[in-house]
Amino acid sequence: MELILLQDIEKVGDKHTIVTVKDGYGRNYLIPKGLALIANTSNRKRLDDLRRREAAAEAQMIGTYREIATQLEGKTLRIGAKAGTSGKIFGSVTPLQVSGALKEQFGVDVPRRKIVLPDDVKHLGEYEATLNLHPEVVTQLAFEVVAE
Repeated sequence: MELILLQDIEKVGDKHTIVTVKDGYGRNYLIPKGLALIANTSNRKRLDDLRRREAAAEAQMIGTYREIATQLEGKTLRIGAKAGTSGKIFGSVTPLQVSGALKEQFGVDVPRRKIVLPDDVKHLGEYEATLNLHPEVVTQLAFEVVAE
């Protein structure tokens, strides 16, 4: 079954792409939840319109994304975590924690899906995350994991 995705779906595809999935997955999950449309001729014509509207909305947001990038430039985010005596933290730091700390410390709201962390943040110390705010606006964010 060919479908047009309306959202990014992990391990399936990106937003506004045509993908082929199993019939049951499409009929029973993707379409009822509003995550996809059947890729018939009328919906394929609508796809171009959807892409144009999405591109226009992103173009308006690019100024905001650049402002966020300049606001975070040169600043270090501090994230508190419970740690043992050896400096290893219990669990790991997640993009959700980084997003919450950004909002709390700098008043900047960055969705967790736009935050890419280094492989494993499981020790106290300094790290660098990548913020993929827009394909044209990618910035680095220094953050420090400290013991609570």
